[in-house]
Amino acid sequence: MNDLILLRLVFIALLATASFFLSPFGFPKPWSALSGVAIGTIIVAFEVRLKEVSLKRLIGAAVASVLGILGAFMIALILNWALPNNHTTVPFLQILVLLVMAYVGLAVGSAKGDMLNLAALGGLFGGEKASRQTFKILDTSVVIDGRIADIAETGFLDGILVIPQFVLRELQLVADSSDSMKRNRGRRGLDVLQRIQKISSLNVQILEDDFPNVREVDLKLIELAKVYDCKIVTNDFNLNKVAQLHGVQVLNINELANSLKPIVLPGEIMRVFILKEGKEQNQGVAYLDDGTMVVVDGAKRLISKTIDISVTSVLQTTAGKMIFGRFDDRHHHVYDKPQHSGPSADREHQRKEDHAQVPGSGL
Repeated sequence: MNDLILLRLVFIALLATASFFLSPFGFPKPWSALSGVAIGTIIVAFEVRLKEVSLKRLIGAAVASVLGILGAFMIALILNWALPNNHTTVPFLQILVLLVMAYVGLAVGSAKGDMLNLAALGGLFGGEKASRQTFKILDTSVVIDGRIADIAETGFLDGILVIPQFVLRELQLVADSSDSMKRNRGRRGLDVLQRIQKISSLNVQILEDDFPNVREVDLKLIELAKVYDCKIVTNDFNLNKVAQLHGVQVLNINELANSLKPIVLPGEIMRVFILKEGKEQNQGVAYLDDGTMVVVDGAKRLISKTIDISVTSVLQTTAGKMIFGRFDDRHHHVYDKPQHSGPSADREHQRKEDHAQVPGSGL
C-alpha cells in the first residue's frame, strides 16, 4: 500500500514538473505546475474509484461510451451536411453531442454492467466470478415482513439484491395510506430498505425496468425475473405458486423459517405455556417462541399455566408446522410461574435432574 501511495505521488510530481517546463495553453509556469498537480490528483482519485468497480461495470461503461462516441460522430456528419456554412454553431453542437453521448453511455453502461453475462465469452474473463442468477428480486411483502434484513446481516444472502422501482412505488402508496395499519406497514418496509442499504457487505440496486402493459405487481416481478433469469425473494404464498408455474425460481422466507424450526418427535416431552382455549373440547393452545402452534388435549383448565406435555404428532402444512400434544396429571408437571417454552427447556430441566442424582454433586 505504501509503495502504491509513493507511486501516485511520483506520478503527480512528474505531471506537475512537465506542466511547469512545457507551460501548456500559454499559462505562466507557476499556474501550469498547479494545473498539473490538480490534473494528477483528479486522475489518481479516478484510479482509486475505478479499483472499486467490478469488471462487468468497466466493460459495460467502456462499450456504452464507445457506442455513444460513434453515435456522436454520425450526428456530427449530419450537422456538417445540414449546416455547411455555419462556423460557430456547428462546432459547438458537435462538442455538445459528443459530451452528452459519451457521458450518457458511460453512466448507463456502468449502471447496467452488472447484468452482463461474462460466462458467455468462453472463460475469457475467468477471474471475474460470473453467475447468471446472482440477482435476487425483493417483493413488497418480504420487505414489509422485515426478516430479510436479519438474514442479510448474517451473510447468507450473496449476489445482488434488486429492488424494482414499481415495488418502491407500491411501498410508498402503502406508507401514504389513510389506514393507520397499512401506513405503519409501509413505513416499516421503507425502514427495512434503509437498513438493508446500510449493510456494507451487500450490493443493493434499484431497477427502473417496468412493464406498463402488466398491471399487477406480482406479474411484473415474474416478468422481471424472466428478463434477468434470476430469483424472487418473497413470503407471499400466491406469488410463490404463480412464479413456479411460470418457471421462475423463488426463495420463500416462510419456508426457510419452517426449515429452521426445532425438530420435535412424537413421544417427546416439551414445556409450553397454555395461552387460550382450543376449538375442540378440553383443548388448550400454546405457542412456541418461533410462533409454532401447539394444540394440547386435556389442557383447557390450565389456561395461563406452564405445563409439561407429551408430543403425540406433528403436522407440516404450507402455512407452517403444528404440534399436537397431550397433558396427563399423573406424569406431567404444572408450573405456577411462566417458563421458557419448547423442547430445549425440558431437556435442560432433565439435565439438572440427572445432575442432582449424581452422588457428591452438592445439590
